[in-house]
Amino acid sequence: MNATILGLRRGWTEQLNLWSDRKELLNALIGTVGTYVVLILFIGGNNVPGTPVSMAAFMTPGFLAFAVFSTGLTGLPMLIAADREEGTLMRARTLPGGIRVYLTGRAVTALLTIALNAALVLLVAVPLGGVAAPPALGRWLTLAWVLALGTLAVVPLGAAIGSLVSGPKAAAAMLGLPAMLLMLVSGVMFPVEMMPGLVRGIAQVFPLYWQGVGLRAVFLPDSVLAAELGHSWPLGRAAAVLGAWAVGGMVLAPWLLRRVRGR
Repeated sequence: MNATILGLRRGWTEQLNLWSDRKELLNALIGTVGTYVVLILFIGGNNVPGTPVSMAAFMTPGFLAFAVFSTGLTGLPMLIAADREEGTLMRARTLPGGIRVYLTGRAVTALLTIALNAALVLLVAVPLGGVAAPPALGRWLTLAWVLALGTLAVVPLGAAIGSLVSGPKAAAAMLGLPAMLLMLVSGVMFPVEMMPGLVRGIAQVFPLYWQGVGLRAVFLPDSVLAAELGHSWPLGRAAAVLGAWAVGGMVLAPWLLRRVRGR
């Protein structure tokens, strides 16, 4: 059977097992929806400076972007590091196309986790965050490609990082602080125009900033452009940067995993 189909089946089966575990579902609710609700209640009441848009509405697409980012660049490396520790990656070499099957399965699991987190956030965002559903088909299409490219931009990179760290604890220790710092400086929780120029330049290198731009273009009115760099939605540039990260990760991840398997 084709390695890609095997990987898809593997990822779907693993995710069904996770969803059937009440503890895992509770962790998803607390970790995703709970954090979002706390942020909205504590800092969501004021308006974004210079706009009529509330901080709650502004933070909603940003939180959604961070959920995608953290699943790919924090959660996935921890899973792969655990698989390395348990010998799953070594056993993959005994299967035809084993690394491809493994990577595809992990990517499917990450994608389904992202879909669940996105659905949970949006279900709460409409009544609590004052966020409306996208008003036009074009925005729904933008939502689809931003989430797809955003996922592809971080999942292969997360796989590459997971192949390098020694174990899940090391992955958590190494990635937790950088992920939080990126969340603070990438404009997903606060307007990036509030940041110093050097910080704004650094933020634009990483996919999290561009995921946030794309998702704000989907859910927020044009009146919030006063708080955006260049006062526009540079969706073409967002697609280019996210695509570059996706291609780079898809080239790097299989190469690193083959080297780990060889060792």
